[in-house]
Amino acid sequence: MRAAIHLAGFALLAGCTTGPFSTLDPSGPAAESIAQLWWLMLGASVIVFLLVIGIFVTGFARPGWGTSVPPHRWIVLGGYVLPALVVVPLIAYALSAGERLLPLPGITPPRIDVRAERWRWNFTYPEHGGAATVNRLHLPAGSPVDVVVTSSDVIHSFWVPRLAGKVDAIPGVTNVWRIQADKPGTYEGQCAEFCGLDHARMRFEVVVHAPGDYAAALAAAAKAQP
Repeated sequence: MRAAIHLAGFALLAGCTTGPFSTLDPSGPAAESIAQLWWLMLGASVIVFLLVIGIFVTGFARPGWGTSVPPHRWIVLGGYVLPALVVVPLIAYALSAGERLLPLPGITPPRIDVRAERWRWNFTYPEHGGAATVNRLHLPAGSPVDVVVTSSDVIHSFWVPRLAGKVDAIPGVTNVWRIQADKPGTYEGQCAEFCGLDHARMRFEVVVHAPGDYAAALAAAAKAQP
């Protein structure tokens, strides 16, 4: 029994480690806001859990402890007041975090067209002579970029966990997502919507370059495409 508990503990700790698809290891402002929302939700859930368990244990340890409180008051406090104190701030923060992912007016960053198809990702860079790459997205570090996402066949989902949230790629529809990588490096992306038998192959790389090297690296990458 003790060995099983230790193994379960190790499994839980392993799930907390960072990796290429970890949303808790953000490398951009959009992903940072999502990670902060996750931690906030975790903290709120822990507080509520401890409060409920505390009332539960107190009820067992001190029989009759809650009888002085009328039943309707328990319903109001537990069914209305407590959820409002927890849920309303979470919703407000979630809406604020969501705004950071949208291409709001006032800034017009570079645009990259993303077209998903089974089983590949096609990236086109209109501001760089229409250069195109397959399964490898190139970005400049420290600058926002609007990715315009669509699909040629079925619904896919564009997702780079360490840079931003998910956005659907839908045939005949274009969705715009604003992403930014804080520093040069290589990040992993994938399709987060089951799209068929080879769905697992719908992965791509995101290569982030220093601003001064971006144009040259993109030109070289485009020429190297078959």
